[in-house]
Amino acid sequence: MGVRFASQIQYKTVSEIRNAGVSFALRLDPGELFTGTPTVAEVTTSDLTITNQGLNTAELTILGVTNAIGQVIVFTVAGGVAGQRYAILCNCDTDAGNAQTLFGGQYLEVVAD
Repeated sequence: MGVRFASQIQYKTVSEIRNAGVSFALRLDPGELFTGTPTVAEVTTSDLTITNQGLNTAELTILGVTNAIGQVIVFTVAGGVAGQRYAILCNCDTDAGNAQTLFGGQYLEVVAD
């Protein structure tokens, strides 16, 4: 599967618990929003704990793009090993008349405390 990864690499320390989000504003069709509960998973290890998967419930600006409600997959991430870069994949269905399932990803680099 050819997954598009966000251009920005997120960083966290080993001990931090961080909120994160992957914007799909530029990939959704006009007026289309996500619906339901997204799936978010780190793909190569079990080092990260990912919780609170959902959709943005307020406007959110990411990399200078304002995202309407329902255009960003949000989640909380904890754990990881210092010096490692993790690939986090997410997907969600849309509310389009001809519904789509969009896939995207984000890299997360963990640094020492």
